[in-house]
Amino acid sequence: MNRRDQFLGEMGLGPVWRLRARAAQQTTQQTTQQTTQQTTQQTTQEAPRVGNAGLSGEATSAAAALHRVAVPAAVGIARRPAEPLRTVATSVQPALAGDERSARIMGMDWAALREAVARCQACALHASRTHTVFGVGEVGVGEVRAEWMIVGEAPGAEEDARGEPFVGQAGKLLDSMLAAIGLNRKQNVYITNVLKCRPPGNRNPAPGEVAQCGPHLARQVALIRPRLILAMGRFAAQALLDTDASITSLRGRVHRYQGVPTIVTYHPAYLLRTLPDKAKAWQDLCLARRTLPAAF
Repeated sequence: MNRRDQFLGEMGLGPVWRLRARAAQQTTQQTTQQTTQQTTQQTTQEAPRVGNAGLSGEATSAAAALHRVAVPAAVGIARRPAEPLRTVATSVQPALAGDERSARIMGMDWAALREAVARCQACALHASRTHTVFGVGEVGVGEVRAEWMIVGEAPGAEEDARGEPFVGQAGKLLDSMLAAIGLNRKQNVYITNVLKCRPPGNRNPAPGEVAQCGPHLARQVALIRPRLILAMGRFAAQALLDTDASITSLRGRVHRYQGVPTIVTYHPAYLLRTLPDKAKAWQDLCLARRTLPAAF
């Protein structure tokens, strides 16, 4: 045994030996692989020139690609069996399911609607909510009575924790805004949001989430029958008026939702960050007050 074999033995790497038959087999395999690679490269390089006379650049590339797809079979590589065709679902069934759900919601009374919102799992927001936020306001026996309806965008962290809309600093500002025109959240006013569950991280509502919660809001409006709606924030305005227009373009005029006069203004949370626009919000409140003078 030479010194090299002794060192390898001490390191646990010896003895070093190879079977001649295996070495020969490996040599044969290497030769076969090299031949296969050369065949594949030669075929791939020639592919663009085969049968492509007069074709455009896109057609030439497509022909070369199709030719390359056939190469594996030519060199003996097994093809994957073709997968069976899958039926592609159309939008008809989801639309019908949505119509049926909306029709069912629009047939609910107040108690059933509140229960449906509490149990709702129509979108992913149910998995992260603490409470659903149905709404708050003046409630009579068996019905909700409020001439004013305030619609915000979605619950925040405090709303999710308490199950009540517009609490915290934004809620305090809303209470001050209502007090300035002689209203409060416990009398002649009902307050709710487009979404009844909080989006994680207070992110903006997603279109699919607005679509799922839309029937709940529509039924609330139908049952309350307010004389005026105050849409606070871009998402509330866009959801109620079915538009992607900006608040700037929607402010200053009277819109209608389900035939109810609707005024668009800024969300209190936005006003806390943008103090100069409080003056514009006051103009919106004055417009709402002129639109519904009988409420005062």
